Amino acid sequence: MKTKTFSKSFKSNQLQMATPLLLLLILSSFRPAQSHPITSPKFQLPLSTYPHPTTLSVRDFGAIGDGRHYDTKAIQSAIDTCTCSSTSTSTPCRVTFPPGKYLTATIFLRSGVVLEVQDGATLLGGKRMEDYPREAWRWYVVVAENASDVGITGGGVVDGQGLGFVKRFDEKKNVMVSWNRTGACLGDECRPRLVGFLGCTNVRVWNVTLREPAYWCLHIVRCENTYIHDVSIYGNFNTPNNDGMDIEDSNNTVITRCHIDTGDDAICPKTYTSPLHNLTATDCWIRTKSSAIKLGSASSFDFKGLVFDRITIVESHRGLALQIRDGGNVSDITFSNINISTRYYDPSWWGRAEPIYVTTCPRHSNSKEGSISNLVFINITATSENGVFLSGSKHGLLSNLRFTNVNFTYRRWTNYADGFVDYRPGCQGLVHHSTAGIIMEHIEGLEVENVNMRWSDDRSRRWNNPLDFRPSTVNNISLYNFRSGLYRQ
Repeated sequence: MKTKTFSKSFKSNQLQMATPLLLLLILSSFRPAQSHPITSPKFQLPLSTYPHPTTLSVRDFGAIGDGRHYDTKAIQSAIDTCTCSSTSTSTPCRVTFPPGKYLTATIFLRSGVVLEVQDGATLLGGKRMEDYPREAWRWYVVVAENASDVGITGGGVVDGQGLGFVKRFDEKKNVMVSWNRTGACLGDECRPRLVGFLGCTNVRVWNVTLREPAYWCLHIVRCENTYIHDVSIYGNFNTPNNDGMDIEDSNNTVITRCHIDTGDDAICPKTYTSPLHNLTATDCWIRTKSSAIKLGSASSFDFKGLVFDRITIVESHRGLALQIRDGGNVSDITFSNINISTRYYDPSWWGRAEPIYVTTCPRHSNSKEGSISNLVFINITATSENGVFLSGSKHGLLSNLRFTNVNFTYRRWTNYADGFVDYRPGCQGLVHHSTAGIIMEHIEGLEVENVNMRWSDDRSRRWNNPLDFRPSTVNNISLYNFRSGLYRQ
């Protein structure tokens, strides 16, 4: 094992990333800075700042709002009329939903239109396959395609009636209805998402509750300039694949003051067809039976310039996770000012109570290996039932990782079996391994400064190894003020 001092430039660059100045500038003008050569469309003022927008009520177009009769035609007519009545997308038009329950098939949001689901109003997604378009990729309750200056607000609820898609209730993991038998799509994840923005510019979702998605909840795909704030997401805790927010192939995204309580990944950036740059998430509360924040596992292209600051993670199966399985490269990521508690749940769910989980282990034996570099964890406090897992791969190293001002407390309070390392999806699956404070493999450059690791006074002697690694695969470690010791409950 070699030791060395990291360069001052590396420290300086990473500390700059952790500062909230960028976020303050974004929130004040919402013109996210560019850290890559792509030229984004000029972002206009937030939708709520435009004076006197046109407002149309779905009731005036024949919507009943009783939760039993479909209001799809009335809602879509209001949206289409709102679009036609607006002479320019610079003056958005609002389609309002007064108090009531509005059952609908897929509705299509147009440029320059904001849905205003008012307090006391609920937009209900249909539970029949015929309620959704023929193409499975368009299965949403609300969807905008190639639109600009669009959004959802109002203080009300958009509800996917996800529990209606449960084929068999299970306290560990519900068995879901799948429409793949019809040939519309493949696999068990064959059910509609809740809200989607596809190929859009200037998206804003705020002051709204998204509830009970049958599949993913809020899906941002190939979008530029997205602002999500003051959004509450509630998904059934035993429903698989009901992610909170999936940010896919999109640039310049801000997420702030959101509350996410769901069964699967809460905030999940993904890259399927293009890179993802400039995402900031701050001031959020998260509970999940999977990963609270997860990059991947869809990761065919690069991630760069992501900041996660002032996040509270409560009783999740995994805290901060990077699962780079498909060859993409990750760089310049900062996690700062985060409180984490993780616990064991049933082994059928990915995760083994790791507060931090970082891997480039490829999905398949023939998959390309990606890399992760310039990764910073600063001002982190974690209480968990398992340790940190840092696992690069032979041709996909983890490099220039830094932990600064971090406090780990390890103790057990559930009765689930431990003693495993979870490589899923793919890779090696669940592997028996003794519990350690930090498990490391295939790393080039790790700096640990002001890190305190506390262990429960457990007579079973589970906690007997603060750092677990083989020097043949882990090089250039620097330890500054690292402490490890027992505490008594």
